[in-house]
Amino acid sequence: MTLKKFFAGPLFWILLAVAALLLVVPMLFSSGAGNRVDTNVGMGMLQDGGVTEAQIDDADNRVDLQLEEAYEQDGEDLGRSIYFYFSEARAENVVAAVDDGDLEGYTDEPEQSNWFLSMLGFMIPFLLIALLFIWLITRMSGGNSRVMQFGKSKAKMFDKDTPQVTFTDVAGAEEAVEELDEIKEFLSEPEKFQRLGAKIPKGVLLYGPPGTGKTLLAKAVAGEAGGSFYSISGSDFVEMFVGVGASRVRDLFKQAKENAPAIIFVDEIDAVGRQRGAGVGGGNDEREQTLNQLLVEMDGFEANANIIVIAATNRPDVLDPALLRPGRFDRQIPVEAPDFAGRRAILGVHAKGKPMVEGLDLDAIARKTPGYTGADLANVLNEAALLTARSNADLIDDRAVDEAIDRVMAGPQKRTRLMKDHERRVTAYHEGGHALVAAALNYSAPVTKITILPRGRALGYTMVVPEEDKYSTTRNELLDQIAYAMGGRVAEEIIFHDPSTGAANDIQKATETARRMVTEYGMSSKVGSVKLGSGDSNPFLGKEMATGRDYSEQMASVVDTEVRAIIEEAHDEAYQALIENRHVLDRLAEELLRVETLNAHEVAQIFHDVRKRPRRRVWESSPERPILISGETVEQEDS
Repeated sequence: MTLKKFFAGPLFWILLAVAALLLVVPMLFSSGAGNRVDTNVGMGMLQDGGVTEAQIDDADNRVDLQLEEAYEQDGEDLGRSIYFYFSEARAENVVAAVDDGDLEGYTDEPEQSNWFLSMLGFMIPFLLIALLFIWLITRMSGGNSRVMQFGKSKAKMFDKDTPQVTFTDVAGAEEAVEELDEIKEFLSEPEKFQRLGAKIPKGVLLYGPPGTGKTLLAKAVAGEAGGSFYSISGSDFVEMFVGVGASRVRDLFKQAKENAPAIIFVDEIDAVGRQRGAGVGGGNDEREQTLNQLLVEMDGFEANANIIVIAATNRPDVLDPALLRPGRFDRQIPVEAPDFAGRRAILGVHAKGKPMVEGLDLDAIARKTPGYTGADLANVLNEAALLTARSNADLIDDRAVDEAIDRVMAGPQKRTRLMKDHERRVTAYHEGGHALVAAALNYSAPVTKITILPRGRALGYTMVVPEEDKYSTTRNELLDQIAYAMGGRVAEEIIFHDPSTGAANDIQKATETARRMVTEYGMSSKVGSVKLGSGDSNPFLGKEMATGRDYSEQMASVVDTEVRAIIEEAHDEAYQALIENRHVLDRLAEELLRVETLNAHEVAQIFHDVRKRPRRRVWESSPERPILISGETVEQEDS
């Protein structure tokens, strides 16, 4: 430990406080001056004379003497002021000696100490302890000079000198930008709306999955708006001290009123805005007091002119209904994962400043990344830049981008994991089974990549990417997804007759999809178009407690039977597809064992002679509701 760290650390200050206590307290509590002598010496002085003044303190059994001449003891000069103590047994002798002595004056009244010094001596230890406590709290809070101002808002205020983000830096969220762009007009030209009787919105709620750009949109509003902008996290309101959160809410809105027009941005508002009284226990806790104050400030009796609250959350379902009603958050703007055009625009924004090879197709990258959020796409290009720098190259190329996409989707490649030949062969047929079933069915997306290189927890993976963005899924597409998931397991059964645990995740996904088809999507003729299970489950309880069953045991048995039937039908479809295309499966597996990774073009060459499975018969929700085309009943044959 260096001297600088020692003097800046708590040990030095603790030692300094203890030293102050040891030095100051005895000085304050010491009564009278002089040097102490033995009792027999003091009594002898009283009897022999030479004492001009004497004072008896009955409270301490002490006698203070003032001598005519200085007294020496063992060669040491003790001065003219001395004192000694006596016991209760000798009290009468002491009083008699004082009475008989020829003294100029004496008193048996104890000396009254200074009340201020006594009080100061009593308070100093507590003051030192309080100062030490404040110093420790300050150190724990990062040296914040406002440590004692617990009730003050922690919001950061952005001004013109702060680096700005504008709407031009936001891509893939045009609808949200359009809605937020009106915020500027609300603040700069309120008369334009007020003359028509329109009220300025009190709040705007941005909700959507993580990484879709909600916070970035708020930063863009800060850069575009001309008024004051306050930014705070929902967790900054709540402290260990009761009432601090509500006090901070009041202080925040007070600051905003003083600097109106103003925008208040609350990130992760679900930390303080969760539904009151929900969960196990409930209660009027600190968080609920903070929420109550926020509700009052947003739409209470006192008008907050020219103040707009923008909040962001990933969990709008857990927010209190009073927070979501009109008059508080008038506008609720979804910020979803971008479509193809949005992904292309986001890639263009993040590609600025990154050197890329000529001809690098951002459109192709956007097609390979359906469902990716803005944060995912930014991470893809950043990973590509890191990989390029690691290989000492100067330009980002397709190889770096493909590896970056794989890293973001499945994690880094595990080059140190050496699989045995049998495990590599099992993995090759497993992934080949997935890909071949997808190619043989009629409603699956095309296969774009197959690899048997281990990444993350997977020994390999098959990438199936739709050619266009999809916003709904049909029953046949769901059945194809289940059959595709079972393809790897079926390939292991056909080739090795000894399936492995590698299909555990595939079986889980297939079962979840089948159960949702039966209980949520109404795609089972035996169950019908009925929603089974509570749709408004409590978000604060665990999954098992939250999704309580609201149907009978008989219906539960029907659901289990239907789920099993869907899985078995998909299993059979995958089996038939692989049996009919066994030669393609062998060819694909051997090629995977040779090169380990195949792209879309190489896969298409191997699948040139794949036999497609016949289309499924048209599904009827009930035999009493037959399929009609041009008013005529269509007779169907089993495929």
